[in-house]
Amino acid sequence: MSTERNPSQTYWAAWYRAHREAPVVSDGWLEPFSDLIAACSTPVLDLGCGAGNDTASLLARGREVIPCDSCREALEILRCRFPEVRRTACFDLRESLPFPDGFTDLVVADLSLHYFSQRETAAILADLRRVLRAEGVLLFRVNSVKDVCHGAGEGREVEPNFYQSPDGRHKRFFDREDLRRFLAGWEELALYEETMTRYGSPKPLWTGAFRPGAAHDRTNGPDTEKARRP
Repeated sequence: MSTERNPSQTYWAAWYRAHREAPVVSDGWLEPFSDLIAACSTPVLDLGCGAGNDTASLLARGREVIPCDSCREALEILRCRFPEVRRTACFDLRESLPFPDGFTDLVVADLSLHYFSQRETAAILADLRRVLRAEGVLLFRVNSVKDVCHGAGEGREVEPNFYQSPDGRHKRFFDREDLRRFLAGWEELALYEETMTRYGSPKPLWTGAFRPGAAHDRTNGPDTEKARRP
């Protein structure tokens, strides 16, 4: 992983240094997927794990978890909180995931897939497809275009529904059509919009569960050829 931090990584590093004692918070979003989680026979990849909200929930269900984040400070806090975690991984999602093909039955990505350009998003989803087994599942939550309390429509619009804030950070907001376009070729198990209140003000977001699909290769999705990493 590159040692040079982008504005988003710098922001989160400072946030976790200032909030080392912030409590683990679970809002129950994984409950509807209990059967899918129980069926997982491999380590679960918790992408963008932060200080462990979803890791805690997955451990409580008896799953082995590999928490993954680009923020070293977050992973340090997580390892202190959950000494039973045997392995963590620090990397930027824009780089190739450090796991072999067909590594896992389950990837959890809670509010970690909405920081990227179209090209980067397509490449990340292709790489997630690579590390998932054919019957594996991607569980995710991402920003909704209705999330006006947390940046929708604010800043410089770099691409449709993709904004740059004054401090250089980027954030994407999705509607149903966007998600189905990015996940073309995947099998949709669930996709619905709901509102979370964890941050003190309403946050509309999308929750989804998708399988890699019958093709199970890296040839589907928008602009995939352009999105391939060198």
